[in-house]
Amino acid sequence: MSNLNASDVAVASCLIDGQAVQTDACHEVLSPYDGGVVTRAFFASPALVAQSAQAASLASHAMARRPAHERAQRLQQVAESVSEDTENLATLLSRETGKTLRESRFELGRSVGVLRLCAQEAVQIAGRQIPLDASALGVNKLAVSKRFPIGVVAMVVPFNAPVNLTCHKLGPALAAGNACVIKTPPEASGTLSRFMQHVLNAGFPSGAINMLHGGADVGQAIVENPRVDFISFTGSLLGGRAVKAAAGLRPCILELGGLGPTVVHADADLALAATSCVAAGYRLAGQSCASVQNVFVHESVALQFEKAMLDRIKNLKLGDPLDLQTDLGPVINTAAAERIIARIQEAMDGGAKLLAGGKRDNNMVHPTLLSNVKLSSRAVCEEIFGPVVLLHSYSDLKDVIHWVNESGFGINFGLFTQSIAVAMQAHQNVITGAVIVNGSSTFRPDQMPYGGDRHSGYGRECPSDTVRAMTRERLIVFQ
Repeated sequence: MSNLNASDVAVASCLIDGQAVQTDACHEVLSPYDGGVVTRAFFASPALVAQSAQAASLASHAMARRPAHERAQRLQQVAESVSEDTENLATLLSRETGKTLRESRFELGRSVGVLRLCAQEAVQIAGRQIPLDASALGVNKLAVSKRFPIGVVAMVVPFNAPVNLTCHKLGPALAAGNACVIKTPPEASGTLSRFMQHVLNAGFPSGAINMLHGGADVGQAIVENPRVDFISFTGSLLGGRAVKAAAGLRPCILELGGLGPTVVHADADLALAATSCVAAGYRLAGQSCASVQNVFVHESVALQFEKAMLDRIKNLKLGDPLDLQTDLGPVINTAAAERIIARIQEAMDGGAKLLAGGKRDNNMVHPTLLSNVKLSSRAVCEEIFGPVVLLHSYSDLKDVIHWVNESGFGINFGLFTQSIAVAMQAHQNVITGAVIVNGSSTFRPDQMPYGGDRHSGYGRECPSDTVRAMTRERLIVFQ
């Protein structure tokens, strides 16, 4: 695989049954930073969706026969190959999505780690023995189970962490012995096409890995296809609802949006909390489902914390994502930039106080900090998905917990405190995927079960849990 120059235009073909397929629907991926053409992607037609699902269905039988040690070996091979190509992948990812090169390199490092974890899980898929003599009916009988691949796994991936999120879906699916159909985000189609070449080169059966480019219509057609047995989707609440409606009785993992609630309690280490909230609120230009958005600060330390935030925000550097000194690149496109600025202005029209930012230069949205925002406003209650952090003052933690639970969202809940009692109060009462003590809502080691509840989706995504979800348990009883 050749090295890339910063000005090269990548080509993203669909991949069906091991073959590259180009269509009449050519889409140009433009750099969010300078508007140049980065990738030419060929979008899938309905016929190609059906063809890819059929190829995966046929390949699923060959995948199921592959022994676990072989699947593990091939995933390790992918990990090594991707690691060697990190710089090319990271550069292309930054050019396509506008995320900084430092962030892209970090994502690629995590992705390699996820693949290695999946390789380990491939050889640890175990059934269980049921103690039937716990009842009179089961005396002198034996029941044991084994887990089998679920079949065809459909995957829909967003643009904000496309390689790592692909690894969180594709890695467990292959580890479990399944075949796959993946819908790439149009904004990162070139990056995932290059990544998928590493997967293909590892020698999985033809048809086990199928990749389609396109918009939401392509993703919807994939999940509606009856040959699909399992769906893994990361995206918006609106998209998740559509996937759930199409899935019917088929199992899913849905990782949807969040409001990034993070609490700074009266006894918090303010320097640590401010540093963490700035890093987590503005990383990826705020384009993360767990990005810190709503920060609830105890009234006794509110002014101190606000100053600490502002001191750190002013040191953030905006600019070229390929410059290693850049902290924030552009948001994904002009429509996103306009939407974010409109949401900021709407909050200000409702009485919010602008402490920093609030403007944009083309697709570059300046890191924004607002206070006095009405809790009923859209800026608070809907995912902004941009570099915007909102400060709220509180006196009783119960009120914050009530607000989070009433919001319907819950991925991670950040909490800065020195009190075990306060931490346990949150853990006991907040409806969320995880409570992160002395960390923000973005904390996610890749081996940790990650996911939300209610509007934030359901199911947990990490190699061990996802491999288990992508297998079927089958019992055999000896009487």
